[in-house]
Amino acid sequence: MGAYLLRRLALVVPTLLGIILINFAVTQFAPGGPVEQMLAELKGEAGSTLGRLSGESQGELRPQQRREAAGEGSSRYRGARGLDPAVVAEIERAFGFDKPWQDRLLDMLWGYARFDLGRSLFRDRPVASLILEKMPVSISLGLWSTLIIYLVSIPLGIRKAVRDGSRFDLWTSAVVLVGYAIPGFLFAILLVVMFAGGSFLQWFPLRGLLSPGMEGAPFWERAADYAWHMVLPTLSLVIGGFATLTMLTKNAFLDEIHKQYTVTARAKGAGETRVLYGHVFRNAMLLIIAGFPATLIGILFTGALLVEIIFSLDGLGLLAFEAAMRRDYTLMFGTLYIFTLLGLIMQIVGDFTYTLVDPRIDFEARR
Repeated sequence: MGAYLLRRLALVVPTLLGIILINFAVTQFAPGGPVEQMLAELKGEAGSTLGRLSGESQGELRPQQRREAAGEGSSRYRGARGLDPAVVAEIERAFGFDKPWQDRLLDMLWGYARFDLGRSLFRDRPVASLILEKMPVSISLGLWSTLIIYLVSIPLGIRKAVRDGSRFDLWTSAVVLVGYAIPGFLFAILLVVMFAGGSFLQWFPLRGLLSPGMEGAPFWERAADYAWHMVLPTLSLVIGGFATLTMLTKNAFLDEIHKQYTVTARAKGAGETRVLYGHVFRNAMLLIIAGFPATLIGILFTGALLVEIIFSLDGLGLLAFEAAMRRDYTLMFGTLYIFTLLGLIMQIVGDFTYTLVDPRIDFEARR
């Protein structure tokens, strides 16, 4: 197992490098970078300045001078029209865009190799500190959602396997499949409209994890307020997670129930409960338990992003969304680096979990 883990860890580096290179290449061709964002904020001032140049003052200028004052042909940025080229150059220098793209790429990769994610272009704070500050919110949301999915889906899947083909099996399958067909973000909007003061009821808060003024309250009050705020976001994430795990549990138990060792256990006089939980449970739970890390990562870094935005939860999803909107490339690539690294590591943890659940699995023996 040690050699297999070393090989998997060695593959993390080229995988990370490939993902970063592809996304870096895409951003080079995408319109509206951080320099354009800053120039757009300054455009109002530039427009008023050019307005003052109109009339008699601008009429005294020669045509070439008017073109230079308007910024025509003097910059590769559309937003630079009417701005002093020295100001544009200063903005480029502040954001590091005065260097060639290959130099910026090498600087970024060297920083990532030392886990130096740089500073946010617009927040002027280290990217690592921003990610560490927002991570507890996303991890909390992901952990609660994953635990609820497992606590509901595993008993439900076992029950469906025992009562395969019954009415209970049919209507529960219909319910979980309908839930699976509803996107998490769409269900989140429905919950906001129904229960967060959208159009009907005001039972739950709309944003944040704590109510204003609860920071200095006793622990049990803060815990209750936190749980109250987590109800709707957690429901939004778990609604689509029941189907896959429930059906996987059911099929895994059905497959094990009809194997020879269960027939032998029943022939020796073992009760149905002992056969189910003493013999079938461990073998059937192999794929389910080993898939826990991947399920957590999937909820944490995919479904949770839009849910955090809808409920204004100050987590990694909202941070990444704001970075994309502001074209904060340093923060965008920093969050991408962390997301990818955690995803790859959790995949390795998932493989390692297989060997813990079933020692018969040997990845090193595979060819």
